[in-house]
Amino acid sequence: MSHGGRWRHGLLLALVALYSVFPIYFITVQSLKTPHEDVFGSPLWVAHPSFENYAELFEGPEAPVRGFVVRPRVPYERWLLNSAAVLAGSVVLTLTCAVAAAYALGRLQPPGWRWWRRLLFATYVIPHTVLFIPLYQVLVALGLDDSRSALTLVYSTMALPFCVWLLSAYFQHLPREIEESAFVEGASRTAAFARILLPMSRNVLVAAGLFTVGTVGQDFMLASVFLLDPAKQTVAAGLGVMDVSLEELVAVAGVNVAAVPVMLLCGVLARGYVRGLTAAMVEGS
Repeated sequence: MSHGGRWRHGLLLALVALYSVFPIYFITVQSLKTPHEDVFGSPLWVAHPSFENYAELFEGPEAPVRGFVVRPRVPYERWLLNSAAVLAGSVVLTLTCAVAAAYALGRLQPPGWRWWRRLLFATYVIPHTVLFIPLYQVLVALGLDDSRSALTLVYSTMALPFCVWLLSAYFQHLPREIEESAFVEGASRTAAFARILLPMSRNVLVAAGLFTVGTVGQDFMLASVFLLDPAKQTVAAGLGVMDVSLEELVAVAGVNVAAVPVMLLCGVLARGYVRGLTAAMVEGS
């Protein structure tokens, strides 16, 4: 690549990085503003940073009221705990089911396994907006309405098809000599899978797990419909339905606080995520 080509390539990457980071910067700037500066100040920077929005977020209903704000009846910490519980449960349930199903499709290869894999991937053509009414009817019939467990189950159902497709593509093309050498040593199929194949799939599991985190973290509609009790709501549902009036900056601070752990997790596991996606796509191609 010529010197000019490297400069163009670098400039393009810089623009993509700027485009990706700007929403984080903008939300952080807004969360550090006072109501006065939010109205009369610049939208792109904050002249006098203040953490009063974060302070009021954790002080709850007992905090002094500024402006015309209707504060949530439920402490923000409870919403954070609910979100963490739903997120952890969704990831564990999705990966557990995805690993078992992917091993069956990718290694055991039952009749029609190729069409099953294609059908799983094709489910993402269906918009999620047309599914929440039938899903809600099913949950009500099962007695799981207004339950965090129901939301965990729904999120796992949404993330499971892609995770199975991804993992099965990786399992399918792993050399079978790996398992056969373990069988010669007397290991069972379960032992060979747990001790050899599963550790080798660490990066692909990271990719599937982060995909599940993204599916759960960006949802507002399902959390708002399935969790009506404010004490059971997640951060997205709680802040979304709360009337913040002139104090929307408090809600922005709440979004920022909830996003920080997810960003740190993605940053720490970014290399494994890229390696996992690359390995699955190359092996499955």
